[in-house]
Amino acid sequence: MPSLRSLLASALLGASAVQAGVFGINDYSCTSDSNPVVLLHGLGATYYEDLNYMQYWLQNQGYCTYSLTYGAYEGFPLVGGLKHIADSAPEIAAFIKEVVEKTGKSKVDLVGHSEGAFQSLYVPKFEGVSGLIDKIAAIAPPTHDTTFAGLYNLAYLLGNLTRDVVADVLDTVGCGACDDLGPDGAAIVRLNDGNPIVQEGNKVTIIASKYDELVTPPETAFVHEDGVTNLWIQSTCPLDPVGHIGEAYDLNVWNLVKNVLDETPNRKFICLLGSPGKKR
Repeated sequence: MPSLRSLLASALLGASAVQAGVFGINDYSCTSDSNPVVLLHGLGATYYEDLNYMQYWLQNQGYCTYSLTYGAYEGFPLVGGLKHIADSAPEIAAFIKEVVEKTGKSKVDLVGHSEGAFQSLYVPKFEGVSGLIDKIAAIAPPTHDTTFAGLYNLAYLLGNLTRDVVADVLDTVGCGACDDLGPDGAAIVRLNDGNPIVQEGNKVTIIASKYDELVTPPETAFVHEDGVTNLWIQSTCPLDPVGHIGEAYDLNVWNLVKNVLDETPNRKFICLLGSPGKKR
């Protein structure tokens, strides 16, 4: 007899599938002159929570959009992005291949937020799909690690031994990605291995907020390589106080992403106040 947890998981998956159908997510009959857009959610989120509102907005702008919940544990699809980065990356790569195959397009564009933004840089570099990717809009990636609002600073108070203990705790509670994205995390070290982060043929824009309270310091998001555009949200919309979580729901960010996808970096739009962040 199925357990209560499995029944609940099945019901939630069914509800998610209905929602996806209603809003046209992963609709392979969708047609557009633009590349298919694959959206990658952040740590602890899912394909139907985090970038979902941006996804619906992009659909209204004429894009065909696709997304998945990656890094979730079997039987518990409610929280994604928890597994180690290296374990989730092949899931994302396989999905990119699926989208290319089913849409008949030669390339996709990637839009990622937080861990999803990190994966939008990591997957092309290590999973052999860079040739299937055109434009990348990476929103607040912890590219060069994050202290998670200073939390990891505590891990170093007593030296590396304490950091190792923190890593063990994070693995024990099932958040390998939390450890991977912290200082000296395995995924951070691998992405920053001295070879270029951005792969040939990929056009990358990093979008970050000066008031990001989780990817700290915020400038750790930027990639300083030829051809990469590093963009503060406040450079376009100076009064936008948006923080890390709010970046996924901020209309100003959505418009900046649209500029990336359309390759119209100088397109003007009306800036709104945005979601509140943590001002320094």
